[in-house]
Amino acid sequence: MDGARRLSQAIAEGDGISVLVEVSDIEGARAAAEQGAEGLVVRHHAGAIREISSLPLLGFGSADDLGAIDAVVVDVSKVRGSLREVIAAAHDRGLECVLRVSEEDDLEAVLDIVDPEILLLSADEADDEQPPLERLLDLLPDIPAGKLAIAELFGASRADVIELERAGVDAVIVSGSDIGSLVGDTLPDL
Repeated sequence: MDGARRLSQAIAEGDGISVLVEVSDIEGARAAAEQGAEGLVVRHHAGAIREISSLPLLGFGSADDLGAIDAVVVDVSKVRGSLREVIAAAHDRGLECVLRVSEEDDLEAVLDIVDPEILLLSADEADDEQPPLERLLDLLPDIPAGKLAIAELFGASRADVIELERAGVDAVIVSGSDIGSLVGDTLPDL
C-alpha cells in the first residue's frame, strides 16, 4: 500500500501547515511543485500530471475517472449510507480516503461509522452571514486528536493560512495561484 500512505505522510511530515494545490494541467503542477506544494489536487484524469510529478495526488471525483491518484476525496453527505463500502473499495485499489465533511452531522456520522485518518473540512454549508474561514474553524474542534485535518479554502490569503495553522489544521487546499505568497519562506513562529 505504498501509494496509499503518501498523502498522509506528506502532510504529517511537513513543517507547519501543508499546502495542497489544485491544478488542471502539467504547467500548473510544475509551478506548484516549484513553489513548495506538498501535494496536488485534481478533478480530472491525472495521468499526465503523474508522469511529471512525484507529489501525492488527491482526486475529487470517481477514482475510475481520475487515473493515477494516491488518495480520493469521499464526500460524506453523498455516500453516508454506503460509507464503509466506498472506503473499502478505495482501499482495495490502494487509495487513501479523505473524508469530506461540511457540517457537524456529517462529521458525527463519520466518527460513528469509521475511524478516519484524514478529514477534509469544507465551508460549503456556511450561510451568507458566515465567512468560509469561520465555518472551517467551527468544524475543527469536533475532530478527535490524532486525525489529520485538511481545510478546503479556495481564495485563501496568507492571514487565512496562518489562522488555520494556529488553529491546528494540518493542510489547506488552495487554487493554483502563487502559493509562495501564502506561505512565503517561513510562517512566523507560533
